[in-house]
Amino acid sequence: MIKSVAIQGIKGSFHHIVSQNYFKTPVSIAPFMSFDQTVDSVLKKETDAAIMAIENSIAGSIIPNYALIDTNNLHIVGEYYLDIQHNLMALPNQKIEDITEVYSHPMALLQCKAFFKQYPHIKLIEDKDTAEVAERIHKKQLKNTGAIASALAAEIFELDILAKSIQTIKHNETRFVIVKEDNSEIAEAEINKASIKFELDHKRGSLATILNVMSDCKLNLTKIQSLPIIETPWKYAFFVDVTFQDYQDFKKAKSIMDIMATHFKVIGQYKNAKI
Repeated sequence: MIKSVAIQGIKGSFHHIVSQNYFKTPVSIAPFMSFDQTVDSVLKKETDAAIMAIENSIAGSIIPNYALIDTNNLHIVGEYYLDIQHNLMALPNQKIEDITEVYSHPMALLQCKAFFKQYPHIKLIEDKDTAEVAERIHKKQLKNTGAIASALAAEIFELDILAKSIQTIKHNETRFVIVKEDNSEIAEAEINKASIKFELDHKRGSLATILNVMSDCKLNLTKIQSLPIIETPWKYAFFVDVTFQDYQDFKKAKSIMDIMATHFKVIGQYKNAKI
């Protein structure tokens, strides 16, 4: 049972919100400023699990996090889709025209880029965490400085929201995964989604053959992401998510793909959060 979880960011961050929404019982939170530190916390057994953003509906896949999960042999045991609403906030009694600099996480800045074209006087600056910027503005009473963060962060750190939902596309979701060192978190009968990784020989039709196996075994492909194999230029590993109604269908496909592909491994088996 997961009792403690590492998150990237502090209270008020989107990872913190996921920790409150995903788990049915309260868990203790260990905040870190980077995903590397978050993963290290699990590997050192300081926490039972970690929450990691893996992809966003606007900005796409977070490639470094795929690599972190893979290279550290972590297992995905759950997922959560969070509606991300970015808000521009600052100390009370200020207007947008007063703001000269806005700090936030690079992904947040990317998702809100179009909004700031209206305000060319504002300089956008990358930072480690959305909520941590809000906390810094509050602690140091930084005027003319804005943060892009959640409404919860504004509430916690007593900031005024100058503009709500400033992300480019209003329906903005981020997929978060819960990762552990083992995959014993969910009963086999409840598993209807899996994440796998494999490499293929550089031959015509090799990927199509694997995809045909998935189709023949009644697996539904929901995500495919390629990642460069650093040691071998211009060769790629594939990260794939599949859903299924019967776990036996996945087991059958797994046994076939394990023979056909190189370095095949199951990264996660869990319950599909979209059902």
